[in-house]
Amino acid sequence: MAEGHDGARGFSAFAARKGGRARGKSWWGGVFAEAVEEAWPEEDRLKRARAMARSGRIGPLTVSPGRIAAQVHGGEDSPFTTELTLRVFEDEDWDALWEKTADRPAETEAVLEGELPPDLLEAAEDARLGLLPGYGDLEPDCDCDEPDHPCAHAVALAYQFSWLLDEEAALLLLVRGRDAQEAAEGLKSVLMLRAMMAMDGADDAVVEESDEAAAAAAAGAGAAPRGTPAAEAYALPVAELPPLPPLPALAAPAEEPEPATGIAADPLERLVADAAVRARALLAYIHGITAEPPRPLDAWQDTVRIAATHPDPRVPERLRAASPRAAELDRAALAWRYGGPAGLDTLEQPWEPPAQETARARSALAAAWEADELPELEVSGNHWTLTGRGLQLRRGRDARWYPYREVEGVWWPVGPPDTEQALVLGGLLEDNS
Repeated sequence: MAEGHDGARGFSAFAARKGGRARGKSWWGGVFAEAVEEAWPEEDRLKRARAMARSGRIGPLTVSPGRIAAQVHGGEDSPFTTELTLRVFEDEDWDALWEKTADRPAETEAVLEGELPPDLLEAAEDARLGLLPGYGDLEPDCDCDEPDHPCAHAVALAYQFSWLLDEEAALLLLVRGRDAQEAAEGLKSVLMLRAMMAMDGADDAVVEESDEAAAAAAAGAGAAPRGTPAAEAYALPVAELPPLPPLPALAAPAEEPEPATGIAADPLERLVADAAVRARALLAYIHGITAEPPRPLDAWQDTVRIAATHPDPRVPERLRAASPRAAELDRAALAWRYGGPAGLDTLEQPWEPPAQETARARSALAAAWEADELPELEVSGNHWTLTGRGLQLRRGRDARWYPYREVEGVWWPVGPPDTEQALVLGGLLEDNS
């Protein structure tokens, strides 16, 4: 650990963890991780991020005001630089937080001792400050080429920061702009100012009645003129409250506009979306982002694609009614959502990888797991089945590993693929625990 001129602090990299929860175990670590999951709720990405956080591939962490950063090793390539930025509180924000904290004796004492009590979160909410990251407050940045935003590297970094909060909860104040010592000094200033004002107020109270108390009494009585002594004002009868106004009429629900084609499940919107997706794929090929142009799809593949990419439940219903393979459609659409055409191919087309590739995969998996923790696997072609657990990994022709689970004798895809077999296996075992 080292201090920098800008308040930055460095922390050693976390070693690989075999299973277990990815959220921080302390109160602050847990609520920080929950806030991240609420801001970035996509479950597939969270699964990959949890596995990556436990993989030992994230380098030392740097924490500074408004920034959390680390390098993530993704394999043979150069490591990715990943960082998270949060809003740094202004001086008036801190003053508002300490004003609310000063109303809470137990929390005040804890902050002055360098601790971060859980009820400080309520004080921050009273001051209308988001101490935990909210939607749009936590900004990710990574130089990997993953299309997701945020990528799994950024979410994994957020999980590891929750582990740091297990050890030192006051780091949450640092990323908002002040370390524990600065926080304590700010709170002391507020307490000292309150003490000085209390002394002045005590002297003034001997001379005259409080204007605020008199005004409140006059308002409650509804008849006391300005300047009425407090005792007389309190003796006046309490005025009745005016009757409540009638409730507003409920607005009629808005009617959905008629589809442009007059058909209940309007295909025009879907055709436009399909054209946009294909145009994007062609542009990616033209600009060198992808190595090959999009391949034409046969009737079954296109049926699966439509069922997987259109959220309107009427679409798959119609496809099932018209397709001779209706019983397979839901499983195929799920495979497409996780892996696209390659995911569907992995579901439907078993194949035999070269023996050298299988041997290398065995060695890499053994190196990533302790010998006594690696589950027993039965390998048949590109299917790696965990003996007696109803779990399976499938190697796709795209060199990615796909997780599967057996449900009533049928294998179903259960998550996104990854090139790292150990990460996919770890996530599969965690979800099954």
